[in-house]
Amino acid sequence: MTSLFLITGATGKTGAGAATTLLEHGHRVRTLVHRTDERSDRLAVAGAEIVVGDMLDLDAVVQVTTGVDGVYFAYPIRPGLMEASAIMLQAAEENRVGALVNMSQISARRDAVSNSARQHWIAERMLDHFSGAVTHIRPTFFAEWLLTFWDPKSGELRLPFAKAHHAPIAGEDQGRVIAALLEDPQRHAGMTYPLYGPTELDHYQMAEIMTQALGRQITYVPIEIDEFRSQLERRGMGVHQIQHLTNVAVDYRNGIFAGTSDVVRTLTGRDPLTVAAFVERNKQYFDEPAN
Repeated sequence: MTSLFLITGATGKTGAGAATTLLEHGHRVRTLVHRTDERSDRLAVAGAEIVVGDMLDLDAVVQVTTGVDGVYFAYPIRPGLMEASAIMLQAAEENRVGALVNMSQISARRDAVSNSARQHWIAERMLDHFSGAVTHIRPTFFAEWLLTFWDPKSGELRLPFAKAHHAPIAGEDQGRVIAALLEDPQRHAGMTYPLYGPTELDHYQMAEIMTQALGRQITYVPIEIDEFRSQLERRGMGVHQIQHLTNVAVDYRNGIFAGTSDVVRTLTGRDPLTVAAFVERNKQYFDEPAN
């Protein structure tokens, strides 16, 4: 049966994958984007309805959720998550939306030092009051981090993760999971799913995989948190994002991001991408650091 789904953050890594998968499955997709660009243009060509709006604008969110069967709710790492969650909950209730899939994070917990991680935990508890089916997903670090933090000039990955490890998960795999949850919401109502890639690796191992795939030497250089903070400041990141990323770096060292599971295969019928497959698939994007 064809449904209408709203995808927020549709030009991002997970939202684009969810929208594309749902369109391929014959559903109607409405997207809420902050602005139009080449990414939203690609979704429009694929058949998505593009709506420009602000998730902190109650009237806009009520309007965009009208007639929608299910919503993927994803808010970026910036101030406003609590307000955006409350607005989405109110809009979904007013419009009797049937399902919400909420993007949280693996480090979300009551006692998190990261403001963003703690707010995600509180937002989960808020959205648990939704009268429809709500499902939370908690991914570990994305495979796309390798694009974001690789320096193409030096061939270095300078990150504060010591020898700790995680199983990177690609945005496209998460998009397929999100689509599966929206298509069968009652089966997953009340669930919280941690999302991982197939294999736990430390960044020395990831650098070696990148070396093989890209045909040039890639080196992981472990750094301290203060250097990482300075790196983020030079990139122009805001105070909220820097506070989050420096504190989850500590979480990472403490094993919070570690683990594996079969959730992706169970929900989608396909194994998640390995790091080698991700790098091979995205070779063209390693020419320049991601924005």
